[in-house]
Amino acid sequence: MNPYSYYPGYIPQQTEYYIPYDCELYTQQQEQEEFERQQPQSLGGFERRIRNLERQNQQQAREIARLNQIVERHTFRLNRLNQRLRVVENRLNIPFASQDGF
Repeated sequence: MNPYSYYPGYIPQQTEYYIPYDCELYTQQQEQEEFERQQPQSLGGFERRIRNLERQNQQQAREIARLNQIVERHTFRLNRLNQRLRVVENRLNIPFASQDGF
């Protein structure tokens, strides 16, 4: 008995492995799907990028404000130290020269 033989009365059906399709229609569908996929992502990407830039801008503004406070504090301290130095110089009769830069 041949295991590869067909039963009597059985007619094998030829199946089409490759279904013909319209290449043009397939290409148009692919382009449309790709466009629809990219558009929301690009808009979402822009919005995400804008939020990140706004967040960075706020962080930089806070850092600038903090640094400005530090500069003001140091300026105040330097001015106060210069005043105290003048008092000490006057008490010790050390002459003040304009080249000192104060």
